[in-house]
Amino acid sequence: MNRNIRSFDGRRPVVPESAYVDPAAVVIGEVKLGEAASVWPCAVVRGDVNHIEIGEASNIQDFAMLHVSHKRDSDPHGAPLIIGNRVTIGHHVTLHGCTIHDEVLIGIGSTVLDRAVIESRVLVGAGSLVPPGKRLESGFLYLGNPVKQVRPLNEAELAFFRYSAEHYVRLAAKHKASLAADEAGE
Repeated sequence: MNRNIRSFDGRRPVVPESAYVDPAAVVIGEVKLGEAASVWPCAVVRGDVNHIEIGEASNIQDFAMLHVSHKRDSDPHGAPLIIGNRVTIGHHVTLHGCTIHDEVLIGIGSTVLDRAVIESRVLVGAGSLVPPGKRLESGFLYLGNPVKQVRPLNEAELAFFRYSAEHYVRLAAKHKASLAADEAGE
């Protein structure tokens, strides 16, 4: 039995064969990973009181904490967590009930809170705080606590989104192969 990927309240994570969940990560409840998505050591993806979707080729790096806001009478939808395709979530990032579109990088140690929306092709600098309900416009670097729009992204930064996603897809494949070799006693 795989204890790091587990159901909660009758809802089991959906993890395609092409995805990678490190044995030291935890994925719980109503969570759906896209093709070639990866969840790295000590990351927690907890879809216990609402749902979490992680898009294709997105990576959730070490010690990231992903959670949601629960549904209640005054708020029947709560705040699910939706992550688009080719998104890089850096080490020690906290995401809570927010929406992140495609090709975004959330820098190390950042926090993104309920109902914040990060449009496609945004770079959130390390250690930043995206407050509840804030919307970050596509094509810019944001930095600070709370975040402020700093400047437009340059071509190299825009290209890095796809590079980062592709790098983590390749790295996850190597980790999966290494785990398989360990299990086979090689």
